[in-house]
Amino acid sequence: MSLNGFDLAAPLVLALLPLPLLALKWRRDRAATAGGLTIPRAIAERLKAGGRAAARPSGSRLGVLLAWIAWILLVVALAGPRTIAASPAQPASGRDIVFALDLSGSMAAEDFVLDGHAASRIDALKRVGAALIKRRTGDRIGLVIFAERAYAAAPLSFDVDAVSRTLAEIPLGLVGHSTAIGEGLGLALKRLTESKAPSRVIVLLSDGANDAGTTDPTGVAELANNLGVKIYTIGLGVVDTQTFNGLGDPVDFLALQRLAEIGGGEAFRVRTTEDLAYASAAIERLVAGEAAASVSVQQRELWPYAAGLSFLACAGLGFLRRPQL
Repeated sequence: MSLNGFDLAAPLVLALLPLPLLALKWRRDRAATAGGLTIPRAIAERLKAGGRAAARPSGSRLGVLLAWIAWILLVVALAGPRTIAASPAQPASGRDIVFALDLSGSMAAEDFVLDGHAASRIDALKRVGAALIKRRTGDRIGLVIFAERAYAAAPLSFDVDAVSRTLAEIPLGLVGHSTAIGEGLGLALKRLTESKAPSRVIVLLSDGANDAGTTDPTGVAELANNLGVKIYTIGLGVVDTQTFNGLGDPVDFLALQRLAEIGGGEAFRVRTTEDLAYASAAIERLVAGEAAASVSVQQRELWPYAAGLSFLACAGLGFLRRPQL
């Protein structure tokens, strides 16, 4: 039973409210049908008192009132009163997405143009990653970072703002300087194999230069495809060979395309702000699905208040029925 946010857990308990009246009627009917002399109640009370002073006469009506109040509050407490409030509906897509982000040393290469200014690959990665994550309201988002080794930076969560903040605070070189794409993909896939979501996706952001680790990225992509997990890749870098600190840092976009093909997704090349907007919109469209409303219901139990007031009424009733000294 619910009314304007008020609810009773066991409304049928309210049927006990007239029980004292029924008991009184039964007692009177029994007395009326019984034979013999009927002694008026007032005289009987005095006889039972055995010469002691009667209870306070002024408390007679108040005592009846307190008895009824105690009984009503007790029954209400047993009925389980509570308030129910529903939080604003949050769309829940049924999708789990893990972003696998390359934080290797080659990501420091400054071969990007964002908003008309030169930027490093890591700056672009954080910009691209944050933009994609914030657009995923209703999805559960997880974060895996990798370089020489992989690390789960954020568990799957609906809190896209928290995941975005985690991404913004991750420094370059935290997990080494070389690039083990297979390790990053493998950990991302592991997070999703534990998921029960009907749609599971990995978004890999990297320059594609795999030069470390013992796990074959293509093998992970094949396993993901067999498990129904799609892989989308985003290649970061302007040219296929970028000189950085005197060392060659190739952007292996063909390798990223291959991973996306095996994983049943698509590959995108991001080099400018316009590319970023296009990739974000494309992935949003490709991974889109109908979202179902998820409502969080909060309830506050009120029965302890009713039970406490019933106890106070009983205490008052006991005080009134004490014999006067």
